[in-house]
Amino acid sequence: MQLRTMTPERIWLLAGYAVAAAALFCAPLVLSDFRLNLLAKFLAYAIVALGLDLIWGYTGILSLGHGVFFGLGGYAMAMYLKLDANGGKLPDFMDWSGLTALPWFWKPFGSLPFALLAGILIPALLALILGYFTFRNRIRGVYFTILTQALVIITVTLFIGQQAYTGGTNGVTGYSKLLGFSLASPDTKRYLYWVTVVLLIGAFLLCRFIVKSRFGKVLRAIRDGENRVRFIGYNPAVYQMVAFSISAGLAGLAGMLFVLHVGIISPSMMGIVPSIEMVLWVAIGGRGTLVGAVLGAVLLNSAKSAFSESYPDIWILFMGALFVVVVVFLPKGAAGLFGQFKWFRRRKAADEGAKGVPSSPAV
Repeated sequence: MQLRTMTPERIWLLAGYAVAAAALFCAPLVLSDFRLNLLAKFLAYAIVALGLDLIWGYTGILSLGHGVFFGLGGYAMAMYLKLDANGGKLPDFMDWSGLTALPWFWKPFGSLPFALLAGILIPALLALILGYFTFRNRIRGVYFTILTQALVIITVTLFIGQQAYTGGTNGVTGYSKLLGFSLASPDTKRYLYWVTVVLLIGAFLLCRFIVKSRFGKVLRAIRDGENRVRFIGYNPAVYQMVAFSISAGLAGLAGMLFVLHVGIISPSMMGIVPSIEMVLWVAIGGRGTLVGAVLGAVLLNSAKSAFSESYPDIWILFMGALFVVVVVFLPKGAAGLFGQFKWFRRRKAADEGAKGVPSSPAV
């Protein structure tokens, strides 16, 4: 097996990754507990953005329903935390709704390992089922996007309507401990932050491995010309279903982390607006660049938090102006700045090389 040549650009890239990882791990040393918890939430969002970039930026599938997968993961973790907080007793919203026994589908969530697996596998399985009936029937483009929005409407309506089982519009809250440790404790928040950083790095490495593999090359080929891929003997539906399932699983993982950091999950967090915001993270950061997806999620949510704190009455105007600036002046997103810098360096090196080449003697 041949080793990749360590070019100066690759060395700088690896160094940048190392610096970014070190900065994330050292953040608890310089941030307050409140800011650290905000950053942890933004990093959980970044995991969603990675999965969304995998299917949109690399496969060409635009999903406006990732809030559903995010919410399912969040509910899986919240159900475990609620049962643990009640000591196995009936949750309060079930008692208010007249239930006398714990529903059968709640009982397995009394186990943390089951809740962790369910938080990833249930969204992935739902995406696989949806993908099976859509991709194999060659439903794509705007039609697939509309179907994902329909999935959001159906799921949110179901969770709100079944208040006795899901908590309705209030969602599932009222828990304060994980494995006996208080979720409000600064030490617990710090450890959960580091867990989030590790999982984000793991999700980034997984997505990078996928896009750099032969599987990733097929995904990009499907994005650029699905019919051509089909004509040379590949079945695009299989690749699309797998990519969609992985993306949904990452969204479910992010939802579980979100619940640990925020302490609540409700149907409003899996609606159309959050799903559209997730797409905006990828678009602003840079579609088709994993680094851009992470940057978009962190920077956009940081800007949203900063504007809303400083200008509570008009912060939405600042966010709108930010979107306009990025769309007009940075069509490739924030990550496109790095590409422009690399292009400038190469152009400058080419110009300097051309000046140093002696002119050919006249014949």
